[in-house]
Amino acid sequence: MHYDEKWEGLTPEEKWNRATIANNFIFYKVMRNNEDVCKHLIEILLDLEIDHIYMHGEESIDIDWQSKGIRLDVYAKNAKQSFDLEIQAADTKELPERARYYQSVIDVDTLKSGQKYSELKDSYVIFICLTDIFNKGLALYTFENICRENLEIKLNDRAKKYFFIASNCDRMDDDRIKAFLKLLTTNTSSDDFTGRIVRLAEDAKHNTQWRMQYMEWERQRTYDREAGREEGLKTGLEQGLELGREEVVRNLLANGMDPELVAKSSGIDMQKVLELKEALLAEPVN
Repeated sequence: MHYDEKWEGLTPEEKWNRATIANNFIFYKVMRNNEDVCKHLIEILLDLEIDHIYMHGEESIDIDWQSKGIRLDVYAKNAKQSFDLEIQAADTKELPERARYYQSVIDVDTLKSGQKYSELKDSYVIFICLTDIFNKGLALYTFENICRENLEIKLNDRAKKYFFIASNCDRMDDDRIKAFLKLLTTNTSSDDFTGRIVRLAEDAKHNTQWRMQYMEWERQRTYDREAGREEGLKTGLEQGLELGREEVVRNLLANGMDPELVAKSSGIDMQKVLELKEALLAEPVN
C-alpha cells in the first residue's frame, strides 16, 4: 500500500473521513471482502470471463528470509490464473520494476516444488494508476513479451502487465472501464457496478474495526517516514563530513605532506588518499 502525497499534513482521522475507493486501504477491504465484486472488476478490466476466483489467504508473500517479500493490494487466483490488483496514487518512478518483481514472486508462490514450468498459471499484474506514469496520453498500457526482430512472434509466457490510467479515463473506449476509472478520480458513480462500489466503500468506512486498523496503519507509516527522513539527514551529514575530510586531505597533499602521514592524521583510507593525490596531480596547472 502506498502514501498519497497530496494528503501530507492531514491527521489519520481526516484521511479516513476523506478516503474513497481510490484509497489503497479501502480498495483492499472492499475487494477482499466482496469476491464477486473483485471478480467482476477483473473481468471488466481484462475483458475475460472467469469461472471463479478465491482470495489469497494473506496479502503478503515472503519467498525466503534472504529475499524481499511483497505486500499486495489484492491477490486473487484460481486453478489456472493469478491476478494482482494495485491502486497507485502517485508515481514512485519504480512501478515497471515493481510489476516485474511482483510477477516473479507470484510465479514462485503458485508453482509447487516438482511441478513443471508449463503448469505456471496465467499471470496478470494490474496497476490502476491515478496519474499517467508514462506521459503518453493512453488510458491503458498493456505489456507482454514479444520478439523485437518480428513483432508478430509472442513469447507466450502467459505473463501480462496492465497499467490503467484513471486521469485519462475519457480516452477509454470500454464504457465499463471508463466508469470505474472515472469513479477513482471523481468518486462519482455512473453505472450500477460503480454505484455498488461507492456503497461498499462507505460501508467500509463505518466499520469500527477497519477504522482502527487504518489508524494504526497510518501511525506506522508516519513513523516509517519520519525514520526515513532522519536516516536521510544522517546520511547527508555523513556525506558532507566525508567531503569535508577529502577537501582537507587535498589541501594537505597540495602543501607537500606525505600521503601516509595524511592518511593517519585524517582517518581516511590510504588507498583513498593515493587516489586523491593522483587526481590532484592530474589537474591542470594555472
